[in-house]
Amino acid sequence: MAERLWAPWRMSYIESPGDGGEANIFVDLPAQDDDRKNLILYRGRTAFVMLNRYPYTNGHLMVAPYRQVAEFAGLTDEEMLEIQRLLARSVEWIRRCYRPDGFNVGVNLGRAAGAGIPGHVHWHVVPRWSGDTNFMTTVGDVRVLPQDLCESYDRLREAARADENEGPA
Repeated sequence: MAERLWAPWRMSYIESPGDGGEANIFVDLPAQDDDRKNLILYRGRTAFVMLNRYPYTNGHLMVAPYRQVAEFAGLTDEEMLEIQRLLARSVEWIRRCYRPDGFNVGVNLGRAAGAGIPGHVHWHVVPRWSGDTNFMTTVGDVRVLPQDLCESYDRLREAARADENEGPA
């Protein structure tokens, strides 16, 4: 008899539209006024940082411009500079909160590359720990996250809030 691992929180992701045509979290969520609900940690002038609702690990952040742009070439110099600064800040916030051994920072350009929203370029900042790949991820293709998203948000938001005193990204 096969073993089962229940992960009911994944159902909203599975049932979400897959064509990218209807919703764009990088446009829709920043337009709303509930950053905690929408997991937005930091708002800059041209870009923002949010916690990934379907993370690979605790602390998995995404950085995106407010403007819907599919490719690097469509970004302004101001957007690129702010995004790079927000990536650096995101690494520091995660480092301060979780003390990872390393990071994966990257972009998936196009659906074939794994982009869930190919029409809106965004960066992933994923903390990594030595030995964080175990039988669950290797054999079962399942990730185990030890912290609730709201707890992750509160922890990282506090780190981001501390940096707000230093001025704009």
